[in-house]
Amino acid sequence: MPLLSVRNVTKRYGGLVANDSVSFDVDEGMLFAIIGPNGAGKTTLFNTISGAVRPTSGDILFDGNSIAGLPQADIAGRGLIRTYQLVQLFKELTVTENVMVGAHRMTKGSVGAALFRPGWVRRQEQELLRETATILDFVGLSARAEVLADQLPYGEQRLLEVARALAASPRLLLLDEPAAGLNTGETEALAHMIQKVNGRGITVILIEHDMGLVMQIAQRIAVIDFGRKIAEGTADEIRAHPDVIAAYLGTETADA
Repeated sequence: MPLLSVRNVTKRYGGLVANDSVSFDVDEGMLFAIIGPNGAGKTTLFNTISGAVRPTSGDILFDGNSIAGLPQADIAGRGLIRTYQLVQLFKELTVTENVMVGAHRMTKGSVGAALFRPGWVRRQEQELLRETATILDFVGLSARAEVLADQLPYGEQRLLEVARALAASPRLLLLDEPAAGLNTGETEALAHMIQKVNGRGITVILIEHDMGLVMQIAQRIAVIDFGRKIAEGTADEIRAHPDVIAAYLGTETADA
């Protein structure tokens, strides 16, 4: 059974059809990519899967259960975590504090616990600090632990977003344009990091415009154009697919 199953998902905004009967399955442990030209409907699809918007029709199954239309918090609570195209860190907090915020769904507390700090609260905080240190070491940000997020170079801010998402213990991680704004070296580091995350058994779906990155790391790719899925397959199959070539390069027309 797939970990994620998108079934004939359509999203309309008045007369605009952003997603038109899109279907695909993502098996547990897969590194899956969704590509397409600007305006193809990729981010709308991510928003629908993650609960930011409700599909007009169709269904989305996560681990065999429908999540279509559920609140984002409920979906995240099931282990489906996403990042965004624009960096959304708490820039006035340190790197460590940003990661600890990401772990909120894995911790418990109350007003009374915050005021009186019983032993279990202190133990939970120490465990959270240890786990945060492990995550920062994993993404290569240990030396930046006490730096304010706003002072990080942009490439490291992207890595911090991944670290914060990992703190939520995702089963499925949605990465929306993770390489946007990165230079070649930063993109290579990000590609390595995504593969490391996937190597931990976390299923990854990414939207990405950097075709070099996608073709390097994705095990399977779906292509969307004008809201519809036009192809799905391996990198080699996608490279050779005539509809994909037409969507990105246009079709030749005969001379008049």
